[in-house]
Amino acid sequence: MFENNKVLILGFARSGYEVAKLLITRGNAVIVNDVKEDKHDLTKIKELRDLGVEFILGSHPDDLLDNSFQYLIKNPGVPIDHKYVLKAKELGIEVINETEMAYRLIPKDKNIKLIGITGTNGKTTTTTLIYNFMKEDGKRVHLAGNIGYPLCSFLDKLEENDIIVDEISCQQLENVKEYHPHIAVLTNISEAHLEFMKTYEHYKEVKSRIFNNQTSDDIAITNMENEEALTLVKDIKSKVKYFSSKNPINGAYIQDKAIYYYDEKIVDLDQIKLIGNHNYENIMAAILAVKEIGVSNEAIRKVLKDFGGVEHRLEFVCEVGGRKFYNDTEATNIKCCQIALSSFQQPIILFLGGYERGQDFNELSDYVKNVKAIMAIGTCRKRVKEFGDKMGIPTYQYEFLKDAFKTAWSISKDGDIILLSPASASWDQYKECEERGAEFKKYAYELEK
Repeated sequence: MFENNKVLILGFARSGYEVAKLLITRGNAVIVNDVKEDKHDLTKIKELRDLGVEFILGSHPDDLLDNSFQYLIKNPGVPIDHKYVLKAKELGIEVINETEMAYRLIPKDKNIKLIGITGTNGKTTTTTLIYNFMKEDGKRVHLAGNIGYPLCSFLDKLEENDIIVDEISCQQLENVKEYHPHIAVLTNISEAHLEFMKTYEHYKEVKSRIFNNQTSDDIAITNMENEEALTLVKDIKSKVKYFSSKNPINGAYIQDKAIYYYDEKIVDLDQIKLIGNHNYENIMAAILAVKEIGVSNEAIRKVLKDFGGVEHRLEFVCEVGGRKFYNDTEATNIKCCQIALSSFQQPIILFLGGYERGQDFNELSDYVKNVKAIMAIGTCRKRVKEFGDKMGIPTYQYEFLKDAFKTAWSISKDGDIILLSPASASWDQYKECEERGAEFKKYAYELEK
């Protein structure tokens, strides 16, 4: 499989590099095409060129794709209506991505267990918890997928009975066909990524594909308190297990300030370093998954006592002069910001705004009761200012995070939370939102010195 074919890789980046390296060693003719010309690792390009990979950078030539290709392997970030994607479908060329290709190459005779995690929010934290729980329990486990580790990069390292924990986004699920996790986790569903998915109905349908190839021998895990998620698991073949943050159920739930698994107390909430109801939901999803693998309560408790969260996702940065700084730059939509604001009872100075894509800040109205000031930033800062004024919250308008940070510090007091949870993408000023988070952390750390 995937030998002696002609393959076009559309979009380079991390997964494109790993795909090209793997395919060229299997005797394929490989062409990498990316519209960006000057933002790639030149060392990796030279390495692949020396192996025989052809690069066409800087444009998407109209005559590049023809019926001599067997596969188009699309980077998840490439639009679903890209001209090559549409042309490939016309020509009958299979369009897949790195995740699907790697899945097909997993050795079927080694009894590899695959856990797939998706959802609108919480999937990275849930994925990381599942991985850490199993690592602490001594399992042979690999971390893969949207979290930053292409699945095909460690295919040659897989051994008998290994476990793969794979975070999979909607962009990756868009182009999977045979992908079949033995345990599939859907953390929640809400409206997101519509600029990519085009409609909410399509987004939900794509998310549901994580269950498509499951059988009655497999496990699906989802959120009892999320109506959209419940709809997506209504008619699937696998056995569904639920978690709830509101009511005791036949599954994982919160009761008496503790997390239970089928009436067995696992951990008290005050023993968990993570904060917020959304994180308790992520924890319960992870517990349901790892209990299928036989992970001990001791391993779960040890991880939860020490694990402070994933970088850039409601990440505690530091405390200076009684002010606590939290970096939630990954909150690129309104729902994520709602979750962050619900996690604190203390006064909040909120950094809000970024790339303008029509987000409705009025949807935050019910969540800002603890917000004492807003730092409106980015290209949508004027609309953020309008929202803050409407809510009667002092709102300071700055184009750049650097300038807003100075004001936030000057008006803050002992006991305040200074929170970057922008409810906006970062593309107006940054290549990726992690750069925005790193800048916020840099300014906070400088105050410590």
